[in-house]
Amino acid sequence: QVQFVESGGGLVQPGGSLRLSCVASGYIFMNYNMAWYRQVPGKQRERVATIILGGSTNYVDSVKGRFTISRDDAKKTAYLQMVSLKPEDTAVYYCNRGYGSVWSDANWGQGTQVTVSS
Repeated sequence: QVQFVESGGGLVQPGGSLRLSCVASGYIFMNYNMAWYRQVPGKQRERVATIILGGSTNYVDSVKGRFTISRDDAKKTAYLQMVSLKPEDTAVYYCNRGYGSVWSDANWGQGTQVTVSS
């Protein structure tokens, strides 16, 4: 019963900011890495940010310097702080877990829509 519930999306203007939340359940949250993904209709999901157990983070080049991934193990929640948003960031954003070097491709949530438009 692994589940992820994403929230915090919405419509923002270019240059705006948004913070996404991902509440996880059904597993021991603190034992797994976490990642944020995004998907545009007709295209594959893209992993944009990861955070591993030791706290190290990685980002795809297109969001580096603008997005920050974090986690709160007590709340079993991962976050994605997004600033300086661009129209190209428009997508449905999802979260999921990983273990070691393997990222899960199961138990996807509904995602949260982020639309960047003037």
